[in-house]
Amino acid sequence: MKLSNLGFDQWFEAHAAQFLQEDGGIARVSAVDRGSYLIRNESGEVPAELAGKFAYQIESPVDLPCVGDWVTVQYHNDDTAAIIHGVFARKTFLRRRSAGENVDFQMMAANIDTAFIVQSCHFDFNLRRMDRHLVMAADGGVEPIVVLTKTDLVSYDELQQKLEVITQSGIAVRVIALSNVTGIGFDEFQQVLMPGRTYCLLGSSGVGKTTLINRLVGHDAFKTKGVSATGEGTHTTARRQLIVLNQGAMLIDTPGMRELGLLGVGDGVDQGFEDILELSLYCRYANCSHTQEPGCAVLAAIKSGELSEGRYSSYMKLKKESAYHEMSYVDKRKKDRAFGRFIKSAIKQMKD
Repeated sequence: MKLSNLGFDQWFEAHAAQFLQEDGGIARVSAVDRGSYLIRNESGEVPAELAGKFAYQIESPVDLPCVGDWVTVQYHNDDTAAIIHGVFARKTFLRRRSAGENVDFQMMAANIDTAFIVQSCHFDFNLRRMDRHLVMAADGGVEPIVVLTKTDLVSYDELQQKLEVITQSGIAVRVIALSNVTGIGFDEFQQVLMPGRTYCLLGSSGVGKTTLINRLVGHDAFKTKGVSATGEGTHTTARRQLIVLNQGAMLIDTPGMRELGLLGVGDGVDQGFEDILELSLYCRYANCSHTQEPGCAVLAAIKSGELSEGRYSSYMKLKKESAYHEMSYVDKRKKDRAFGRFIKSAIKQMKD
């Protein structure tokens, strides 16, 4: 398999020279599991670990290789194992705020062409969560497509109602509705997948992401679980991994996330809410906050019914959340850098 079949195009070729080792090669990260890596090259998959020097230079989790990254490597043990020496610049990415109290980025996947935002028509349907995923995609420059699964569990009228809710909310992206049980909509989904391009599945546990992959592969290659008695999803996928499908497309499965915090996505919020961004062009003031200013086109659209209050509330909440976490992140990075300088200075003094 050529590297071009794995998505290595002219954009990455332009960044290759500065990363290559004299006796090294290029590969793509296909799986990450608790500090262990699998990389894929022209011949297949090989286990890999970070070079000591590279690991020492890591300043943030965002600098670590993630699934979909292109890396420069050196092979050993007759090319059955590899050492990762560096990570290429990322063309696109998907990231979120790390879970818990730590204010930092967590890279989910890199160099994605299209993100499938998967929600079930049954228990999981949630416009506000959809907004978050759309902002995440916009933040990383990834094209989003909404996929509604389990259409066999709702009536035709209920499905049409959900599709109408999405349209009326202002979400203007492609929507594919399908059932892994009946196969309805599966052909439309499959036609999106193009050889040499990389796709990612985003969604909560139990919405049918793994079942969808098994259908694409043609057999039960990955373990699935049913939803719980309450209708909530249960975790199946334990790690992010890149799967090369028979038709040549690549698909990254991700574990379901109960917490989807956003960090540093100010521009992504605007791009994810293009309807509000377009309205803001007609505001009286260029720096309008859309809260109480006279001549605000966004507030006027809410009053006239052109923009729903739910859509506006989601936009303002995500803007506020992003700004708050961004301030905390900048402060954290300042402290991290100061501490790093202190450690290096102490080590230097010890050597002297």
